[in-house]
Amino acid sequence: MTMQVGRKSCWKQLQASFFRLLCLLPTGFPVRSVDMQRTTDNITIRQGDTAIIRCYVDDKVSRVAWLNRSNIIFAGQDKWSLDPRVDLVTKGQLDSIFVAFVQVDVYDEGSYTCSIQTKQKPKTSHVYLIVQVPASIYKVSEDVIVNEGSNVTLSCLASGRPDPIITWRLLNPSGIGYRFSAGWEEFLDIIGIMRNQAGRYECKASNDVATPDVKYVNVVVNYPPTIQKIQSSETPVGRVGMLQCDANAVPKPEFEWYRDEKRMTNTQSINIQMLGTTTILVFSNVSEEDYGNYTCVATNRLGIQNASVFLYSESRLAVLSGVLLQPVDKALFK
Repeated sequence: MTMQVGRKSCWKQLQASFFRLLCLLPTGFPVRSVDMQRTTDNITIRQGDTAIIRCYVDDKVSRVAWLNRSNIIFAGQDKWSLDPRVDLVTKGQLDSIFVAFVQVDVYDEGSYTCSIQTKQKPKTSHVYLIVQVPASIYKVSEDVIVNEGSNVTLSCLASGRPDPIITWRLLNPSGIGYRFSAGWEEFLDIIGIMRNQAGRYECKASNDVATPDVKYVNVVVNYPPTIQKIQSSETPVGRVGMLQCDANAVPKPEFEWYRDEKRMTNTQSINIQMLGTTTILVFSNVSEEDYGNYTCVATNRLGIQNASVFLYSESRLAVLSGVLLQPVDKALFK
């Protein structure tokens, strides 16, 4: 403890000595008068760039020193700072004195003072260095899988100086997005999410310091099957007939075909094809016995839906002209 107190006391004495010595130190470079119209100034610089802090002098000045808060940076041309990023430069003949910081960081922000001794009295010029930091997203939600109707909260946390603005967009396949919010929206709440709200969500953090930082969250919404399209077939005897059934669902639906209560399977004359969210019942050689009403059943773990389609000849068109789309009890087809 005694050693620490002693160090602080020595440092205060050193600073006091500096101000007393300022009047005795040689300037070390040509000088001009203080530009008293620029006694206070702000410099805004981006983190990582080079900051130049200026002091304007003329031949009336005999002593010059730079201070950062209470720390001495330069006394004349003598460097007191141990920071290797700091250097002292002059511009032309009898012009300006510069302190240069290469790769400025946030801890460099603050007040800098150019202390000048003229023939009449000491004068100071103050500069305040403002360091800006580009927006950066440091945490974003993981991809989400939810059931339709659930509540979803997406988070996007970002840092920067000034504080970044967060915006959310839901991107569609063409790359054009619907903007959900703008402002200080780190969290996006979706109440009762619907299937049309599934997709890729873009979180953008911007503060006009640099290019905005962007991250993405994929949201998958599960929902039960919905049969979107059915296609009956008018096929003469002896020809190839096809019945088609398309359904949307997440997870992808599974299909079954029934005639009355009997489940259809692949045979020598009948083939069931599965193409993603489409199923096709193919008759390689239609007979009179094949004509009739068939049921397509689409299922996933969230639900079930069915639709009726018809294989018919022209003579039966008037009788078999309706297409039904209705719920079904899966137990009837087991």
